[in-house]
Parts: sequence; structure tokens; C-alpha cells
Amino acid sequence: MSLRSLRHRTAGDDTGAAVVEFVLVGGLLLLLVLGIVQLALVLHTRNVLSADAAEGARHGANLGRAPAAGGAYADALLRRSVPGAARGIACAGRPETGGGGVPQVAVTCAGALRLSLVPLGPELRMSVTGHAVRETT
Repeated sequence: MSLRSLRHRTAGDDTGAAVVEFVLVGGLLLLLVLGIVQLALVLHTRNVLSADAAEGARHGANLGRAPAAGGAYADALLRRSVPGAARGIACAGRPETGGGGVPQVAVTCAGALRLSLVPLGPELRMSVTGHAVRETT
């Protein structure tokens, strides 16, 4: 830029402001989009965890199976459903008595889930329980 072109600039000249505005607004939009994606991943993992716990409870409630077998089954399902995110989550099955003395099986899956878009970030504690009526003869 020559000295002559610098003299013609006025205080209200906004040359180059679009680039600065783009960087400022783009950074905020990127954070917003990444937050929405992270929320979607956490909700998806929670829904899969809930479905696997319910399926494990149904498995443990079958005639001739131990209630604890439902926990191992839910664990195996979880490892296949969400391979990376489910490292810190464990499932356990136990017998329960429901309303009216109905025998049930409950499978609880609990543990910590590492947020995937935040490396070395916080862990989110999750716990879900699935129930199923136990088959009896």
C-alpha cells in the first residue's frame, strides 16, 4: 500500500472487517454445532444403553436362566452396540419382586462415559435399569 492510498482512508472505512467478523462469528457457530453434535451422541448412547439393559432383563427373565445372565448379555450387547463409548460401563442382573409380588429381573448398567468431542475432558456418569417379568412354571 502506498502512502497516497493511506491518506485517503477515513475513520469510517471498514475495509477488511468482513474477515474479522467471519472469524468471530464462525468460531461461535463452530462451538454451537459441536455442542449439538456432542449432545446428540450422548443421547444416542443413553438410548442404546437403555435398550440393551431392557434386552438383558428380558434375557435373564427367560425360564431356566439365572437373573445374573441378563447382566452379562446386556454387557455383550453394549460392547457391540457402542464399541468405543461403553468402556467404562458395566451391567449387572439381579432378581426383584415387583408390585403384587410378581417376580422380576432387573438389569442395571452404570458407569462413566467419556465425552467424545472433548479430549481429556470430563466424564458423564450414566445409570439405567431395565425390568422384565420372570417366567415361572
